Amino acid sequence: MDHARTIYRQRLRRRFRVRKPIRGTAERPRLSVFRTHKHIYVQIIDDEAGKTLASASSQDRQIRESVGFGGNKQAAEAIGRALAERAKAAGVTKVCFDRGSFKYHGRVAALADAARAAGLEF
Repeated sequence: MDHARTIYRQRLRRRFRVRKPIRGTAERPRLSVFRTHKHIYVQIIDDEAGKTLASASSQDRQIRESVGFGGNKQAAEAIGRALAERAKAAGVTKVCFDRGSFKYHGRVAALADAARAAGLEF
C-alpha cells in the first residue's frame, strides 16, 4: 500500500476517535483546530445549528501583518488571542476543545493556552 495513503488513513482514524465524543452545542460550541506546515486555522462551531460562530487563521490580514509567518508558536498564540476576542464578541465564553488529528503539543497547545489566557474557558 502507498505510504502516503497509510499515513492519511491513520490520521483519519485518529480524527474520528478524538471527535466522536465531542459535540458543539449552543451553550458550549466546539473549538476546532486545523494546522498545516505554513498556517493554522481555528473555528468555533455550533454543531446543532451547523453554524460557525467565530473563526481566525494565520491568513487573516491583520494577523498576517503582525506575525508574518503563520507556521510557528508566535502565530498560534496571536490566533488564539484573536479567536478569543471574536468569540467574546459573538457571546461565547465556554467551548470544548477539538484538536482533530493533531497532538496537544507545540502550536496546538500554544493556541489553546493563549485562548485560555484571553478569556475562553475549556
